[in-house]
Amino acid sequence: MNNQRAWNDLCWYLAQTHPRQEDRAESNLKSLRIETLVPKFKDRRRNFYTGEVTFNAKPLFTSYIFAKFIANDLYQKVRYTRGIRRVVSFGGSPTVVDEEIIAMIQSRISEDGFVSIDEYLQPGDKVIIKEGPLRTLAGVFERGMNSADRVRVLLLAVSYQAHVEIDRALVRKAN
Repeated sequence: MNNQRAWNDLCWYLAQTHPRQEDRAESNLKSLRIETLVPKFKDRRRNFYTGEVTFNAKPLFTSYIFAKFIANDLYQKVRYTRGIRRVVSFGGSPTVVDEEIIAMIQSRISEDGFVSIDEYLQPGDKVIIKEGPLRTLAGVFERGMNSADRVRVLLLAVSYQAHVEIDRALVRKAN
């Protein structure tokens, strides 16, 4: 894109934030009426002592936020917004992020507002269990269950086969 045209057009840019300041930067940019995109995913954590599973919202791109603005009008305001470290630039001018990249990220955001980053599993895919008492066992993915967080796997062990229902987060596609 022509550099002069980019400065005068409404474009997406990438801004680096201070550590763990993505939400603050987003809030401050929105107060300037700047459209933002801070894709997040659900990070699954298991408490070591209780075994309880919790989910935390984490940014998909740590310390980065997308912002849509006209650089000629708002570059300095964005650059000095609280929470923003710098606008990603090359050759002295801010770098435009292609609309297709933004559209692709937005298409992966589900109704709950989180980006889906899980591997796509199809019936018949070989899987390995990552955690828990069945850790390292191999099996074949059969289907997802009514609860989106559960899957049905046919375990393959020496002279033994069993169907198990297990948390989706505990299986990964085998190579």
